[in-house]
Order: sequence, then C-alpha cells, then structure tokens
Amino acid sequence: MSNADYEISLPGFGLPVEYVPTARPLFRNALETGELSEGYAQLRLTTLREFTMLNIMNEITDKPNWQKKATKWREEALAATDRDITEKMIDWCIAELQHKAKDFEETWSVSVYNADVVKSDHAVPAALKEALKAAVAPLEQVPAHEKDWHPGSDDKVLDLVHPSLFPLVYGRSRILPNGRVGLDDCITRSGEGVTIAMPRADSMPPNDDDEDDDDESAQPYSRRFQWLPCDVEFVDEGAVKIASYVNNLHPKHHRALYGVLEQLIQCAIPLWNRALTPLARLEERIVPPPRISYKGCEYDPDPEAGPDTDGPQRAQFADEEEDEWYEARDAWYVATRRVVLPEPGVFTPPVGDNANTGRVVDLANEYKDAGLQVFVKLANIHLTPEKPEYGGGVWHVEGKLNEHICASAIYYYDSENITSSRLAFRQQSSAEEAAVIDYQQDHHDWLTAVFGCESDGPAVQNIGSVETREGRLLVWPNILQHRVEPFALDDKTKPGHRKIVALFLVDPEVKVISTANVPCQQRAWWREAVLGGLNEGTIPGKKGLAGLPLEIKDQVFNGVDDFPISLEEAKQIRLELMEERKTFVAANSEAFMHQTFSLCEH
Repeated sequence: MSNADYEISLPGFGLPVEYVPTARPLFRNALETGELSEGYAQLRLTTLREFTMLNIMNEITDKPNWQKKATKWREEALAATDRDITEKMIDWCIAELQHKAKDFEETWSVSVYNADVVKSDHAVPAALKEALKAAVAPLEQVPAHEKDWHPGSDDKVLDLVHPSLFPLVYGRSRILPNGRVGLDDCITRSGEGVTIAMPRADSMPPNDDDEDDDDESAQPYSRRFQWLPCDVEFVDEGAVKIASYVNNLHPKHHRALYGVLEQLIQCAIPLWNRALTPLARLEERIVPPPRISYKGCEYDPDPEAGPDTDGPQRAQFADEEEDEWYEARDAWYVATRRVVLPEPGVFTPPVGDNANTGRVVDLANEYKDAGLQVFVKLANIHLTPEKPEYGGGVWHVEGKLNEHICASAIYYYDSENITSSRLAFRQQSSAEEAAVIDYQQDHHDWLTAVFGCESDGPAVQNIGSVETREGRLLVWPNILQHRVEPFALDDKTKPGHRKIVALFLVDPEVKVISTANVPCQQRAWWREAVLGGLNEGTIPGKKGLAGLPLEIKDQVFNGVDDFPISLEEAKQIRLELMEERKTFVAANSEAFMHQTFSLCEH
C-alpha cells in the first residue's frame, strides 16, 4: 500500500480516544483510575527488611567493578549503624549479587528494585555521550530571550525539547487522514490535513472517583491534548531509525542530534526489555518469590504471655480505678512487646538457572515490523549562587492515558558542581496480602514494624532511590510513581547544572497519533521553509514573498491566523496543558493511595 492509500485509524481519530486493542494485554500502568482501584497496578507487599536489602544491593552495584568485589562490601554493610541489618540479610545480598554479576558482565545493566528499575553506567558509550553534548550545544547557544525556561521553575529548568510545546490539540491541530510525513517533508506540508475533532465528553470513560467527575482535567484521558511521539523503525541488526520528526526538534537544523537520539534509543531498548518483562509475567501470574516472607506476627519479649506479676499490678490502683488499671496494663503491653522481624532464608538461584520462565520482552523482535513510538525530552537544570537549590519534584507517573506510556528512560549525560541527585520510587502494594497474615486481636503494630505501613493508611510503600550520576541510563516501568529528590550546588560560589535526555516509550501494543500523522505545527519553521532560506532583506529582481521588505513579510506571516501555530500561542497552550496535568497528577496520586489497609478484628 502506498502512502497515498494509507488510511489512518488511531485513538482520537477514527477510533475512540480510549480505544485499546485486544490482541494482547497492554503493559500495566498506574495511570488508569479503575486499574488502581481494582489492584492491577499493585505489586506484592514487601517487608522493610527486603527494601533494605534492595537498597544495599543498589549501593554496592554503584561501586566500580562491584561484580568482581561483591564479598568485599560485606563487612562494610554490616558496620552500618543506621540500618536494621543482619548477617542473614547480608549473606543473601552477596549471594544474589554474585549471581547477578554473571548477567551484568553480559548486559552491563542491573535491576536494582522490584518492578523492575534498571540502571546502567555502561549502556551509553563515552563517545556517544560526547557526541550528544556536541549535538545539543546549538540548542543551548541561543540568545537569552530565546531560552525557554520551564514555566514555574524560577528560571532553573531550561527546556531544550519538550513534548508539552506544540502538542496535538483536539479541535485545533491538523492531521493527515491518509498518508504520512517524514523528516524531509514534515515542514513543507505544514497545514495539510483536516482539523482533528475534539472527543465528545459522553464518549470518555468515567472516573471511578465521583468527586472528580465534574473536573475533566482529573480524568485519565484528555479531551484537549496529547503529546506527539516520533515513530521509530527497526533497521538492520537491531539499529533504529527515527522515521518522523521529534516534536520541537528541527529535522534539518539538528539532523546530527537525530542520529545521536537514534543511538540512545537503541541503547535504551535492552533496558526497556528488562523493565517490562516482569510486567508481562504479571499477566501470566508469574511473580518472583519474596526475599523475606512474613506469615504471622510474633513478639519477643511478649509480655502478654509472661507472668501476671510483671507490669502494672491491680494493687497499685484504688478499687474504683479498675478501668485505669486495664488501660495502664494495655499501655505497658504495647510499650514492652517487640515484633519479631523476619529473616531471609538462603539465596537459591532460579531452578536450573531458568530466569526466563514466562514471557521475555524483546522489543526488537516482537515489534520489528510495527516499530516503536517514543516521546523525547531534553532539559537542563541550572543552579547559580543566587539560586543554589533545586527543590525536587512531585510524585507522579508519566503522561496521561492518551500517550499510553509504558516505560521511561533517562540518560544523565552532564553534571557539574551539584550534590548527589537521586530519583525516588514508590509502589502501590497489595493490601489483601496483609489481611491473610496471622495476628492477635487488636494487634496491628506488626504492620508498621515489618512493612512500614499503618492500619487504615494507604497501601503505598517507598521503594528507595537511585543516584542519577553522570553517564547513567536509568529505566523503569510506568507502574511506579517517581520523584526527583532535591539537590543543590556543591560549591555555592559557582554555577552548576544537570542535563538529561528523557525517552518515554509508548506501549507497543497500541499506536497513538504521532508526528508522522501531524505535519509540523511551528509557524516559525513553516515561515522559514516558505521563504526557502532566502535572505530576509529585499532581493532585487525577485518576485513574490522573497522580494518583499522584511517588515512586509512579517505582516504577511503574522496575518496567518489559523495555522500554523505561533510560538506565543503554543506557550499559552502549554500553560493550559500543564494546568490540566497538574490537576490530573493530584487526582492520580489520590487514586494511587486510595487502597488502604483494613485489618479485620477477629
């Protein structure tokens, strides 16, 4: 079928915006309110001690040549006085790391938290990092008035490429009903197509939270906006090619950066495979066993099982103070008893070293013909002696359901004069698992001591954080919430920065409207293309626009009211999009924490 015959049918155009194909389940995510309410985004309830073990292994795998020196860190970990660590926990960690070392030397990446969070300091070659810096430099070296400081960031976050600028706007953007645009014709074909209709309100799936039903911004799907990903094709030997323009990255002026981004996407794919495989296995009900199991609550000391002569005595209270005696004795029980914390067993590699039980995600093979879709963001955080601190971000998952993001990858390619920065994660845990644990009537302290949670509190657990050091590629699935932790200048007398490339993967089981379907919307790009790169001044002997004085040309282009979109209007649209997503993030976080521990009395 030729491009001219290609009829598109995508969510939001030809299909309902909430359309989901049924051939294979999508990867689970924490965006859908219904899925959060029904537990589809839940991970197993994990003990604090297991989280401690995961954090220890994360720290050890941050050390140079850890795979050759794992046992060296045993005594160092045991010497830590600020953690609840036992020898059995350390023995398990060392054994698991020795097992992981074999895989690390083949993949140069390691899964550090359940779900999986995957990190690599070797996935991106040093030469590619330098090529990235060189290719990004033209985006940074612009006049001060052209720098795009992210709204609300106090001029600390500099957007170089951001999908919130010039997004798809329902009722405003133009989409090709057939055919596609590539890198070479996406600008010259600006304005082609038809205006995409705004989805009907009655066609949108309802929010399970009645309180938010009247606020469209709180809904998982947007009736107003969608980020636009680029299409990515697989070519020979696992390499990839960006087949449609990266939104807000000029395909001609920054073609070198396109080549670098292609290589970065190729580097991210093996890590995405690792991060998504556990989610695929959840659909097959294949869940790895916990490192530490907890079946029932025990106390040591257990004053209730001790002699009645211990603790407050009846004789210490007047005859009419019997209730006070009971209260004092109960308070003594609570203050005296200690929950016995569980220990791990002995680490045993998967039977037959068969770590591939169940589906193993392989994006290059499974989607070789269909390709992938990726959102691209490049942003710098700049700190100065006048503004020396970055306050961190809020807990969130990426995007709205219009984008169907299933996993993220961030490459931290340049850090200078900043304190250690980290990305934190938290999970929605299974409250039902707590209900089957054996415990005594009215005794709920084990929930806090063992799992760090509270009775009637949210079934959400902080997993831990990963250092976002220079040269690191970090990947995680969109089933986890994440948050950038605060950092500051190291030397407060000098400026500092942190620079990233973020790649957000669209669930490959569903195609969304991309830049292949929407010719570029930037009026400035279109203006330049129309002028054909001719000089801006009067050119003797030239007819048409090229021969007009600059001020007349400006009047002509500024008189184009409908399309393409001016930068001024795009920035206003961005503010509206950001406000909508701010509302959604708050509603989504509330839904994320909606499940609570309700311990039955028995």
